[in-house]
Amino acid sequence: MKPRVLSGMRPTGALHLGHYHGALKNWVKLQEQFDCFYFVADWHALTTHYEDRSDLERNVYDMVVDWLAAGIDPAKVTLFIQSRLPEHAELFTLLAMGTPVSWLERVPTYKDQIEQLRGRDLATYGFLGYPLLQAADILIYRAAFVPVGEDQAPHVEITREVARRFNHLYGRGETVLPEPATLLTETAKLPGLDGRKMSKSYGNDIAMRDAPAEVERKVRRMQTDPDRVRRTDKGDPERCPVWQFHRVYSDADTQAWVRTGCTTAGIGCLDCKQPVIDAIVKEQQPWRERAEAYLANPKQVQWIVEVGTEQARGVARATMRQVRSAIGLNY
Repeated sequence: MKPRVLSGMRPTGALHLGHYHGALKNWVKLQEQFDCFYFVADWHALTTHYEDRSDLERNVYDMVVDWLAAGIDPAKVTLFIQSRLPEHAELFTLLAMGTPVSWLERVPTYKDQIEQLRGRDLATYGFLGYPLLQAADILIYRAAFVPVGEDQAPHVEITREVARRFNHLYGRGETVLPEPATLLTETAKLPGLDGRKMSKSYGNDIAMRDAPAEVERKVRRMQTDPDRVRRTDKGDPERCPVWQFHRVYSDADTQAWVRTGCTTAGIGCLDCKQPVIDAIVKEQQPWRERAEAYLANPKQVQWIVEVGTEQARGVARATMRQVRSAIGLNY
């Protein structure tokens, strides 16, 4: 059997290019090599947005449509919704009994998120415990690998520590919950239209299903090298957010043309942006075509999720039988 891979995304609605090149593109590749379990992490969305749930259901299915449009094949992967599986919550609760609070407080993203989301009340157990919920998500499917970028590797490491502690406490010399390995993946970080991280909350994103005219409008107003005020000013591509798009979308010849033209003022910023516009529109065409078919038949999307959720349920229940037996809760 193929090694199992587990990954998930919070449901933020329709995805943007940052999501695709940061994770989803890799998911599509992995489904050819591994037994992939991909899930909608809707409980995780509540760790920071527990007061605002108005668009949650719509966001879930908008995101699933983008997964399918990008090339996720439900015949090759198990695709499911986290909250439909109460076994996740049960394992989370049992793991919490033996996990030191200090382990959760030292996770790098914990303090970082508190700093970035100052306007929200994050003094909740759910927010503190989300790395442990992530651990439960991974361990319940006995995943061999978790695909992450380097900045997310600490989340896999705490999962390994949690599994190790559980096995020490309850395993009686046996491995009840296998430790997953980190599968470091190459990811491309695309900046937003203003140079910051691409995010819908910042209003600086390009959606995967944006119409060609909208893509052109957005890219044409992207910020460029701040020192290049006039057409005749020489620029530096390394200071220009558009250059990051060229590094993802343009071939070596185009990149050389951009670099030479920018540093000598041989081309203007709009000239530089046109190849990016053309490349994004070309990339998006099959996504839009696939998405239209799914949007025209929403019951098909719901059925895909239903089938995947039932497949995941069988695996989760089998793991929980082992966990309960190891702890002594099989009475």
